[in-house]
Amino acid sequence: MAPTPLSLEQLPRRQRATVAGVAWDRLAPPEARRLRELGFDEGVDIEVLHRARLGGGPIACRIGRMTVALRRRVAAAILVAPEAFAEAAE
Repeated sequence: MAPTPLSLEQLPRRQRATVAGVAWDRLAPPEARRLRELGFDEGVDIEVLHRARLGGGPIACRIGRMTVALRRRVAAAILVAPEAFAEAAE
């Protein structure tokens, strides 16, 4: 049985992962549209680069060759499978 994916908000810094899914219903339509335009979709590689020191600040992540800053609430709606999980599932 594969481990449960975690949210991008929970992903440790500098750990690579794959987007396992996005809870589109938890996002406002403009936020969902922006994520789709940026290429957030199942199977895409992602990595957390930086977190704001204060708990409610944004999270900077790399998706493809782009660096994107996301609100924590938006990052919480993105489910990821860290590389260790993906390798174990194969």
